[in-house]
Amino acid sequence: MEKFSRLLLQWHIDNPRDLPWKKNRNPYHIWLSEIILQQTRVEQGTPYFNKFIKNYPKVEDLALASEQSVMKDWEGLGYYSRARNLHASAKLIHQDYQGIFPSSYKEILNLKGVGPYTAAAIASFAFDLPHAVLDGNVFRVLSRIFGIHTPIDSTEGKKEFQALADKLLDAERAADYNQAIMNFGATHCKPKNPKCNTCPFVDDCIAYKNNTIQELPLKKKKLAKKERFFQYLIVKSGDEILIRQRREKDIWRQLFEFPKLETKDNLPVAKIVEQFQNEGLNFENEDIIYLGNKKQILSHQVIRANFFLIELKKEKSHSIFEDCEKVLQEELTNFAFPVIIKELVQSNFSQGSFLF
Repeated sequence: MEKFSRLLLQWHIDNPRDLPWKKNRNPYHIWLSEIILQQTRVEQGTPYFNKFIKNYPKVEDLALASEQSVMKDWEGLGYYSRARNLHASAKLIHQDYQGIFPSSYKEILNLKGVGPYTAAAIASFAFDLPHAVLDGNVFRVLSRIFGIHTPIDSTEGKKEFQALADKLLDAERAADYNQAIMNFGATHCKPKNPKCNTCPFVDDCIAYKNNTIQELPLKKKKLAKKERFFQYLIVKSGDEILIRQRREKDIWRQLFEFPKLETKDNLPVAKIVEQFQNEGLNFENEDIIYLGNKKQILSHQVIRANFFLIELKKEKSHSIFEDCEKVLQEELTNFAFPVIIKELVQSNFSQGSFLF
């Protein structure tokens, strides 16, 4: 155990990794970075971190920001519950802690969106508290070096790996140790093409000896992703477009979208238009223009969307329009949309006006 920590910390010294949120021990910066990186690669998350620090330099700034501005700044990063939790926790810190970030593991763990890993990371990086982190990188490193075949997404596996991580932690250098093992997994003991030829643990790595590197870590059998089919109506009335905010407990909550029908199957375009008519949407006097389709892959779902442009000559009453609002075309970019819609809006925007 002691040898592992010694070799790891020496590797960390020899292989520094420059990350903007590790330049100081500001708990707000560390918390923000950890929330962003929960489901995001460092390369993708760094610009978002820089944007949030610029727009919300302190917890108070984030707490007092509008929900729409926070969601807009998060647009494109996905897993939007992270942004909602971030905003809610910022308000809590501002109101209950007078803007001072909580400094104990238990208090940090009570923040919305913060689990055991994130709490351990913040507690160790910001306050050097002896809590071992356990993320995807750490699972991979430990499973390979110690030859553990227990699935990491099982209750038994989580307990086994946490117990090992706690034993290996150098409690006197918790921040350095946690950063070292995470960086080692991210840059050296990578999922594919790990750098075994220069690995300080190669003589002791059980996966290397048994040629099981690509098999570890193990996960239980993945469930098939659910496919959903969204038929979007871009309803234009003069210079205005109808949009709605998703408030139901579902994907993309609090983001905006166009009015839509969700169908059970991936229908041909003619069948979709027929479905609109079957749902009571009579567009006899309007032309329906098919704009194309897009696909977005989420963690547990695949969204396939078709987009139709309709220019209404007079307003229609239908449940699909009940919670919609009219916005000027040029104002669409002010709203936070799911990636699948954001791409369509951007691709149809030219020189200050929309092409549809």
